[in-house]
Amino acid sequence: MTDARLSGRSGIGLVAVTAAGRAAARDLQRAWPDARHYDGTAREALTAAVTECAGVVCFLATGATVRLLAGGPHAGGLLTGKDSDPGVVCVDEARRWAVALVGGHAGGANDLAERVAATLGATAVVTTASDAAAVPALDSFGADIGLRVEPGSRLATVGTALLAEEPVTLYTDAVWPLPPLPGTVRPADLTDLTGRAGPADHPVPAGPGALGGADEPDGSSAPAASPAGPATSVPPDRPAAPAIVITDRVVAPPAPAVVYRPPSLVVGVGASRGAPADEVVDLVERALAEAGLSPLAVRHLATVEAKRDEAGIVAAARAFGWPLVVHPAAALAAVDVPHPSEVVRAAVGTPSVAEAASLLGPDGGGTSTGTAELVVPKQVSAHATVAVARHRPRGRLAIVGLGPGDRDLLTPRAARELARASVIVGLDQYLDSVRDLIRPGARVLASGLGAEEARAGAAVDAARAGHAVALVGSGDAGVYAMGSPALERADGSFDVVGVPGVTAALSAAALLGAPLGHDHMMISLSDLHTPWDVIEQRVRAAARADVAVAFYNPRSKARTWQLPRALTLLAAHRPLSTPVGIVTDAFRPAQQVTVATIGELTATPAPRLELVGMTTTVVVGSTHTRVVAGHVVTSRGYRWS
Repeated sequence: MTDARLSGRSGIGLVAVTAAGRAAARDLQRAWPDARHYDGTAREALTAAVTECAGVVCFLATGATVRLLAGGPHAGGLLTGKDSDPGVVCVDEARRWAVALVGGHAGGANDLAERVAATLGATAVVTTASDAAAVPALDSFGADIGLRVEPGSRLATVGTALLAEEPVTLYTDAVWPLPPLPGTVRPADLTDLTGRAGPADHPVPAGPGALGGADEPDGSSAPAASPAGPATSVPPDRPAAPAIVITDRVVAPPAPAVVYRPPSLVVGVGASRGAPADEVVDLVERALAEAGLSPLAVRHLATVEAKRDEAGIVAAARAFGWPLVVHPAAALAAVDVPHPSEVVRAAVGTPSVAEAASLLGPDGGGTSTGTAELVVPKQVSAHATVAVARHRPRGRLAIVGLGPGDRDLLTPRAARELARASVIVGLDQYLDSVRDLIRPGARVLASGLGAEEARAGAAVDAARAGHAVALVGSGDAGVYAMGSPALERADGSFDVVGVPGVTAALSAAALLGAPLGHDHMMISLSDLHTPWDVIEQRVRAAARADVAVAFYNPRSKARTWQLPRALTLLAAHRPLSTPVGIVTDAFRPAQQVTVATIGELTATPAPRLELVGMTTTVVVGSTHTRVVAGHVVTSRGYRWS
């Protein structure tokens, strides 16, 4: 979330003064519920949009837009600073270019330019150095997981070092699901700054032995950096490199540094009726200061539901700018705490408010899974109690479908997830096809055919350890692919993101016409792990149900009889003239599309069966399927009024 949004701005403002510009603005407004057009002169519309909106799209020349932004009301200009300005994008009259003009990172202009380009069919123009060099933009690094930049951080100095490929030291006290960092970023022992060890006990899965395949960084010559890699201390006689520090502790970096505050702390508060807000605020400030903890790392203030409207607690949350989370007394009573009180139980129904509330997550989780530890036990004032707990970061597993192979059919979200992940796991040939989308510093765990179980285990282990992981598969990774074996290992300790892909059945169907236009089934004919009698029962059911069927894994060098047998079972319930589509290497250079019939493929001999291999999808029609002008079509059977 950008500061522009935090300051009350919302939505996307559209500024256009020509007929072509207004037409383009109308197209965006129809496509985007959060967009609105501003009337008036260019200056009036831009002034209002910049004041009210989180992002602005101008259908004006970049030079004109720059002059208007610089000449603002009262000649003072409309822009106030990169941390507070909305993102501004310029689009030309012909809709060819969407230029991120102002607020590329903090204001979201780079993302807005991509969004405009995707909607209007334009090309996004992003000129920020970090994006051009494929290195993290430090002003927005980790924003999606809640990292906040400590005021006074040396963003420009450290960012310049990253761009110049100079050494940068990374200090962390936990493994966060960070985006990849270049190989010039090296982890160091946080003991150097705080006297407490860093996260060296959460390694990325090991090298070639982990998956039985290749294990390499993104292709750069330097080894991949990882927050969990071998820790190294800074020799006292060597000048310290610029640093990136991620910690909730108050530290004094020994070099120019960017300090990020993660959302790792929860402050629990209890109070008697009428407790003064100043007393609650003072108690919280003192507890954090004495423990050496940063208020910027506090995720939220928490209390018992009975104190939801307690004025002192509500005012304290507002004073710190923290959300207030309340928990039922029964949920708090179930939390094991070191300092329970029967007096408190009698008053609000739980023996602990401050300690228990700090240990619970916003959804009531935390202590049951061992993800929170009490770092400040209950502190007491005349009318209030405070405790602070540290919550362990949750890793992130993105299960990413790459589609059939053609880059045009890889979704933008899949591309973003590949760029976002610091650990990427998949079949070697699939990873080779998207190597250019993987950011420098990402750890690539590639393996060959037959290592599905090891791939799933490696991805889950890395996510469980706290990393940002992408597990990739062709087509849709949740359909006969890696999603299922990975999620069978899930234990609730990490977040899961599913990124759909264009699966083989849909790719084949698109090339054939509309063979899946009505009810249909997908069945794998591979009996390597599923007994053939189970597969045959499913084929018989599809035959009796008279639905179209897409066969996955239809044939290999070792498995040649299963497809003819399946077609014979279907032939018992549909004509031999039923169309059968054979699609091999859909949307790849070797693509081959053939339309045959059940009769042709069950005859002896059946030469067209030789067209079928492991990269083939076979689509068999129902009794309602026919070939129309060369296209395989399954009728929907509707009566159109």
